[in-house]
Amino acid sequence: MKFQSVNTYVVALVLVLLVPFVPVARAQSVGSQDKASQWKPVEDAMGRPGKLQSDGTFKFGMPRKDLNVIVAGTPIKPGLALGSWTAFEGTRDHAMAMGDLVLTESEVEPVMMKLQEGGIQETAVHNHLLNESPRIMYMHIEGHGDAVQMANAIHAALALTNTPPPDPGSPAAATDQNIGIDTAQISSILGHKGAVNGGIFQVSVPRAEKIMDEGMEVPPSMGTATALNFQPTGSGHAAITGDFVLLPNEVNPVLKALRENGIQVTALHSHMLNDQPHLLFMHFWANDDAVKLAKGLRAALDKTKSKGGETASKY
Repeated sequence: MKFQSVNTYVVALVLVLLVPFVPVARAQSVGSQDKASQWKPVEDAMGRPGKLQSDGTFKFGMPRKDLNVIVAGTPIKPGLALGSWTAFEGTRDHAMAMGDLVLTESEVEPVMMKLQEGGIQETAVHNHLLNESPRIMYMHIEGHGDAVQMANAIHAALALTNTPPPDPGSPAAATDQNIGIDTAQISSILGHKGAVNGGIFQVSVPRAEKIMDEGMEVPPSMGTATALNFQPTGSGHAAITGDFVLLPNEVNPVLKALRENGIQVTALHSHMLNDQPHLLFMHFWANDDAVKLAKGLRAALDKTKSKGGETASKY
């Protein structure tokens, strides 16, 4: 009798403990839907759907699928280095917007003027790649204020480019097994999981520090995470590019680690004007065995204070 009583008590206790988790999870899901719906007027102004990110920003991707760019003899996909984006943080009435617009040389001047007219600041204009054809420029932007007004300004600027409208229906994304490189091994080497997007294996590594700009936190999805992108090029090889997000004292150790592992540094510059702490962005390129390149990128990551970098598994 005592044994049965104890069992009954244990079962009852487990049920009591489990029941609260169901409505909590449901409430979190509803909360995310409500937060995403608050950005519907911004989606209307941008003329395309956005997506709520896990760190709370609302982000728009505008891949330059209209461009046929070749880098050092390799045709590159939009997800490797041709992905324009804009993200919004805060509320519709008081938001921060940041983004990176991929432009041809002839698009730079008209886009710059249209953004200025709409109250959007340019924080950098520069290259990310070398030896690409046609020449591609990258315009980093920032704005503060009414989110709909900023979205209207960005939409008007994009209208002066050949940036394609959103696809009415996106095809199913490629899986890890069919893109031609060992993504599981690459993730293990890097110590961070990635995801396949448009045939590109993408790994994002956030900084350990909180990044601030004009009194607002800049989450990783607004460009403050190191981006490592792999495009399969056959026989287990991949073209890699992206950018390391670095403190000043990390720049030369990372540069040295990349060069020692056969990875070319293609640009070093800032993307923001008022970031605290001040960050520098190091872009890179290589086309070689994907696992070998992952080891080189890991050697460079180990020179930084990126989140998870010190505790990630060693290869």
